[in-house]
Amino acid sequence: MRLPRKNWFAIVRRKFRRSPPCHETVTILRNDASGESFSAAASYSQFLSKEDIAAITIQAHFRSHLARRAFRALRSLVKLQAVARGVCVRRQARIALHCMHALARLQVTVRARQLLTSCELKPKPHES
Repeated sequence: MRLPRKNWFAIVRRKFRRSPPCHETVTILRNDASGESFSAAASYSQFLSKEDIAAITIQAHFRSHLARRAFRALRSLVKLQAVARGVCVRRQARIALHCMHALARLQVTVRARQLLTSCELKPKPHES
């Protein structure tokens, strides 16, 4: 169930106002360069309050929203590129077919001329 935006914001604001500052310990898992997860309590432990956790959560959700929006824009751009390339390819195909048709007409003309000249040059059989 999804709450309307105004109600959700009011609920979060009320909770922040009511909650006294608390210091809960949260261990954050980080990834190293090889992709393996590990927990180093001494070096990566941070003391985060509920407000900090809420801020991190809100930032994560907002960043995912921005990423989804950018992905949608990129996907529509890819579709636009495909349409434009399709138009270019169809134009190239039309030009190529036109040139091929012109070459075929030229071949027919040359062949007809060759046949006419060869018929004219042949000696006619003499009737005796």
